[in-house]
Amino acid sequence: MYYRGLGVPQDFAEALTWYRKAADQGHAGAEFSVATMYDKGQGVPQDFKTAVTWYQKAADRGDAGAQGSLGSMYGNGQGVPKDYVRAHMWFNLAAGVGNHTALQNRDAIGRLVTPAQIEEARKPVREWKPKSE
Repeated sequence: MYYRGLGVPQDFAEALTWYRKAADQGHAGAEFSVATMYDKGQGVPQDFKTAVTWYQKAADRGDAGAQGSLGSMYGNGQGVPKDYVRAHMWFNLAAGVGNHTALQNRDAIGRLVTPAQIEEARKPVREWKPKSE
């Protein structure tokens, strides 16, 4: 079954099966898709901790969408303790490759932390390198 006109599978359970196969082989896009399904409760019970685990895998591989989503999870305290410094770091990484939403979110978080905390968040960004598959 498909969403009308979009060609997107509506069978989330089947989609999860295929995404998991690719994610288990280290495909960052599939890891991001699995994370999103847990984040939104699509075909699985909503589980922020599991979503964070999968976002982290994809973010570590350089997936900007996962980096931005991980920033949101830290900023909102979903599946992880609320941590504006880590949120800023992940938003900054995603913004660095052109993710406009992450840029806006980074700037919003930046208003909630001190200049010293912003510098603390920037240090790992300067040293960050994606993990290989």
